[in-house]
Amino acid sequence: MSKLRLSMACWNYDRTRALLEDRIPIDGIDLTYINIPVEETFFRMIRHQEFDVAEMSLSSYTLSLFRDPKPFVAIPVFPSRYFRHSCIFIHRNSGIREPKDLIGKRVGNPEYQLTACVWIRGILSDEYGVPVSSVTYLRGGEETPGRTEKQSVSLPPEIRLENIPEDKTLSRMLHDGEIDAIYSPRTPSSFTPGSGNVRLLFEDYETVEREYYQRTKIFPIMHTVVIRREIYEKHPWVAQSLYKAFVLAQREAYEDLHETAALKFMLPWLIRHAEDTRALMGKDFWPYGIEPNVHALSTFLRYSHEQGLAKRLLTPQELFVPEAQESFKI
Repeated sequence: MSKLRLSMACWNYDRTRALLEDRIPIDGIDLTYINIPVEETFFRMIRHQEFDVAEMSLSSYTLSLFRDPKPFVAIPVFPSRYFRHSCIFIHRNSGIREPKDLIGKRVGNPEYQLTACVWIRGILSDEYGVPVSSVTYLRGGEETPGRTEKQSVSLPPEIRLENIPEDKTLSRMLHDGEIDAIYSPRTPSSFTPGSGNVRLLFEDYETVEREYYQRTKIFPIMHTVVIRREIYEKHPWVAQSLYKAFVLAQREAYEDLHETAALKFMLPWLIRHAEDTRALMGKDFWPYGIEPNVHALSTFLRYSHEQGLAKRLLTPQELFVPEAQESFKI
């Protein structure tokens, strides 16, 4: 019996490489893995639904649930997680010395709805008393002029969002002091560690991020995995087949971090780094599934709602297919 042929766009991660290299069978599925950068995947999937399955920005997927018809369903797999304190860049003459100094400033966001920016704005509000409405946001290309939101956003009037001139970039504007800061998942080209006009708000970001995790137990989720709704409705079994395969691929990556005969990654103290991470965050420090991620997901969904993106406060369970809510037992 022939298998269902599906295409999937996802980047080349250690936790998905076994799928890219076709080393893990997927029940009933013949998968074509398209290895492209995240920005391209998101743009092509959100705008044109080019792939059957895709890695997707958690924020973009959340917004898609308010479209009619809803184009995607998701499984609780999280290819990308990232502490984002290291992603706040400031101009050295902006007068910003601590987070509260951002109040009243002009801050670039490549897109307002980017997951990283949602987390940054939420953390600054919760942890440092920087209300989302206290900043003027400038939207546009970070390195290339003319970038727009992948999905349209309609914000409440208290949130000030402006477009930058079409011939300018956020990176250059920050360098020149035309804006005070940038929140961005990608390091702007105008940033040079230790010198130049652009520096990090949190210079010792690892210490700050470790303390944040110890206190909140949140390892921010950036991306999930979506399936085109029409595929899922016609073949609902694909959700479980894909979820199981992602779990097996991740298990292989976990095991590689323990391998001492030869280092599988080009980090000289990889084993110690892995040991330190497990000591701080536990054995399963990058969990899939809903239950171990309820707190992180609920926090993100609250941020999305508070920042004028999600039109109502969603629950984590509303994000994922019902098959992800339970599993069989023997």
